[in-house]
Amino acid sequence: MSTVDITIETFESTIKDAEKPIVLVDAWAAWCGPCRQFAPVYDAAAAQHDDVVFAKIDTEAQPELAVGLQIQSIPTLMAFRDGIMVFRQAGALPAPALEQVIQGVKGLDMDMVRREIAAQQDGAAPAAE
Repeated sequence: MSTVDITIETFESTIKDAEKPIVLVDAWAAWCGPCRQFAPVYDAAAAQHDDVVFAKIDTEAQPELAVGLQIQSIPTLMAFRDGIMVFRQAGALPAPALEQVIQGVKGLDMDMVRREIAAQQDGAAPAAE
């Protein structure tokens, strides 16, 4: 699968894609050297994981979206599962590290993630299982 470009108009519908609940988002800019280095790694991972949406945000073309997502450094990789951000890291990743992120997101227990979010919103510590 190839990557998809997302805009402020398509962001929410992309991360809440019911058919592919895992969405990786690469925030980048054409002038950014590390972004250009990371692009082939990201594209290769997209070709290997057809069960994941690989999206890109051009921070120069989508400044409102970049501000809304609080992108302060690029590249920034975000991972969403079931519409919930479960990973965020600035900096280019080597292929093995990106694969580790993908496998980690796939292996998440989303019921536990939701309980932890609810506990944080309630101000309580998450329950240990």
